[in-house]
Amino acid sequence: MGAITFEEWAETVPDEFKRDPLWSMEVYRLALFAAYLARHDVSKLAKDKRTMKLSSQLYHAIGSIGANIAEGYSRQSGRDQARLYEYALGSAREARHWYYQAQIVLHPEIVQHRLQIISTIIRLLLKIIPAQRSRTIAEESIPYTIPDPQPPPYTP
Repeated sequence: MGAITFEEWAETVPDEFKRDPLWSMEVYRLALFAAYLARHDVSKLAKDKRTMKLSSQLYHAIGSIGANIAEGYSRQSGRDQARLYEYALGSAREARHWYYQAQIVLHPEIVQHRLQIISTIIRLLLKIIPAQRSRTIAEESIPYTIPDPQPPPYTP
């Protein structure tokens, strides 16, 4: 596989993805790109007995990043979004771990490139999560008064 840039890859993404508002999130686009690149990496890792199990772990972790971002984006409450973005963050850190372990088979430049993409994803998620956690969707409060439970004193 020849090297492909993010821009070249983005040109190949179906319009169904690009028309979705989710596509506007840089972190989601990077997660999809990382998953695309990982398909080739895990195939190479699966062919080596030393990294066969690692390839499965990496493939699961890298795919989970974009999936959790997509699911979180679709949630209405900021709290739910933050929770799913946290799952994506955990998966990104796990994928970064597996790529580091993959150095035994993958070329160091490939590993470094993947680590840079994943580290960017992590930085973006670390900015998004607190913002979503503080965002709440609530009805506007309506002021009301409670009548005094004690009746006024009786005066004849």
